[in-house]
Amino acid sequence: MEKISKDITFKGNPMPVVGNEIKVGDKAPDFTVLKPDLSPVKLSDFASEVVVISAAPSVDTAVCATQTAKFNQAANKEGINVLSVSCDLPFALGRFCAAEGIDKAITASDHKDLEFGEKYGFIMEPLRLLARGVVVVDKEGIVQHVEYVPEVTDEPDYDAALEAAKKAK
Repeated sequence: MEKISKDITFKGNPMPVVGNEIKVGDKAPDFTVLKPDLSPVKLSDFASEVVVISAAPSVDTAVCATQTAKFNQAANKEGINVLSVSCDLPFALGRFCAAEGIDKAITASDHKDLEFGEKYGFIMEPLRLLARGVVVVDKEGIVQHVEYVPEVTDEPDYDAALEAAKKAK
């Protein structure tokens, strides 16, 4: 796998991130991840719809939990499709969603195949976790916004992602 050109750190330490770096204007590659009930969900399931893909290392951390909750609220208020992807086991995602009231964002696990991480360049190779970031895909399947958060322990720019999603509607 190819190392992406972004400088990513985790708690201040350089973190090699691998996969195919995605850029604004790219055709969004399809991928399959697993929902908490182990059923597959694909990006192509959102054909002709705008989708915000929220990538995070693990919902068992405060920043990831906050990120998932904030995008869930946006999905509620704005009618935006949110696919929240991490390498958590599907069962852990199910427990998290039940405990935190995540009911609009679709949470999914990339643990099995790392297909999203590889196709979008989000795999923190030494940890086998996803780096933090956001990708917005428009109704035609074209990437309209990409953020690879430089420091994994920081939150993404929610406003920029949601503005891109609104413009893509």
